[in-house]
Amino acid sequence: MKTFQLLAVTLLLASAASAQRYSGNARNGEYSPTVYLISAYEVQATPDCGNSLSEAAALNRAAVANATQDFTDTHRPGFQQVEKPQFVFTSKNNRFSFAMGGSISMRAGYDFEGISENLDFVPYDIPVPGNYDSKQKLMMDATTSRFFLKAITNTRKLGRVVVFMDTDFRGGTESSYTPRLRSAYVSFLGFTFGRDVTTFCDLLAAPTTIDYQGPNAYNFNFNTMIRYEVDFARDHMTFGIAAEMPHVSASYNDYYAPLRQRVPDVPAYLQVAWGPERRSHLRASAIVRNMYLHHTATGNNTSLLGWGVQLSGRIRVARPLVLCANGIYGKGITPYIQDLTGSGLDFAPNPENAEQIQTTPMWAWQAAAQINLSPRLFISGGYSTVRVQENHGYYYPEQYKQGQYIFGNVFYSLTSRCKLAAEYLYGTRKDMNHDQNHANRVNVMVQYNF
Repeated sequence: MKTFQLLAVTLLLASAASAQRYSGNARNGEYSPTVYLISAYEVQATPDCGNSLSEAAALNRAAVANATQDFTDTHRPGFQQVEKPQFVFTSKNNRFSFAMGGSISMRAGYDFEGISENLDFVPYDIPVPGNYDSKQKLMMDATTSRFFLKAITNTRKLGRVVVFMDTDFRGGTESSYTPRLRSAYVSFLGFTFGRDVTTFCDLLAAPTTIDYQGPNAYNFNFNTMIRYEVDFARDHMTFGIAAEMPHVSASYNDYYAPLRQRVPDVPAYLQVAWGPERRSHLRASAIVRNMYLHHTATGNNTSLLGWGVQLSGRIRVARPLVLCANGIYGKGITPYIQDLTGSGLDFAPNPENAEQIQTTPMWAWQAAAQINLSPRLFISGGYSTVRVQENHGYYYPEQYKQGQYIFGNVFYSLTSRCKLAAEYLYGTRKDMNHDQNHANRVNVMVQYNF
């Protein structure tokens, strides 16, 4: 509710201000928003104006161009990232600029020959075994509609300061459409403070899908963090490291109990990029976790080490063909694998000795290809799998062992702001006792960005 109140106030102030509207000219596919210049330099001619008219007009054009460049430079592409804003408000000296935007997304889907009990196509949520009510399902959903606010301030001491916040409408039940905060952060001098996508995630390593969660081996999750990133080697290389709020999902018994966490998760990465506009890259990532729990038999607190490594990337093989992939291996890293988030598999009692506790080994990988048939049309497809390894056997027979995710889709841009898409999904879930089931889904989507 506060988000919409802020939007209303912003619109009121913008309409009340004596703003001048400038529509940029799109050239060679460049970003060209409509810019509202607040408190513009005076451009009305007077008898003694001299060159003031042309000078004021030039200053106004420079302010608009600089504001446009600010939003171009700070735009972050990738999985589930917002489009560049259509409307920008800026001061005449470009010290401060502000934009708001988002999208209206309408998805419809039909599950057949098995379902995933989720709005998204999550292999973990495929019922094993199935029953009479898990064969077909109709879905219509607009909770993935988005709204975002972004402000940029150019300062002497901190350089360019970016404040960003965005929401979708997945904060409640499927039918409640409760707003949910996704990101809320401020960044400057390479630092990011607030809530954002985990640093362990490579935003460009996943394909575009109608399915909101995407491949089950991907690691798109949000976290509260302090992060530092720096470019070097003429912007061909990037290093990042963060301290993120830990979230532990584990299985306990009478010998062990949950405990409040005390040490942040520490992810880091090193990325090398090449090609025109650095459009191809490879990234090596790692994460270390120290997970606390209580030993009820001894009355002592203890901890377990969780860790993971990842190789990811996006490679433009030729002008129409783009490949993307990521592969992960680790122990006790369920928050960083889509299919395992909240699964209780960070650690579990040793099946051979209930008085011992152990982290769970796991791995995952996904790969996809996108073929750009024209500037408005592309097709893509890919495969993704997640596997939980046995460690001294398994904790219980119905424990998740492996999930698979296969997709193919087509996206068409009806206009620069309106997208149409269709998609087919196939998934399987196998448990430790070798029971398994599968699901199929057909998705269609209409999305308008503003």
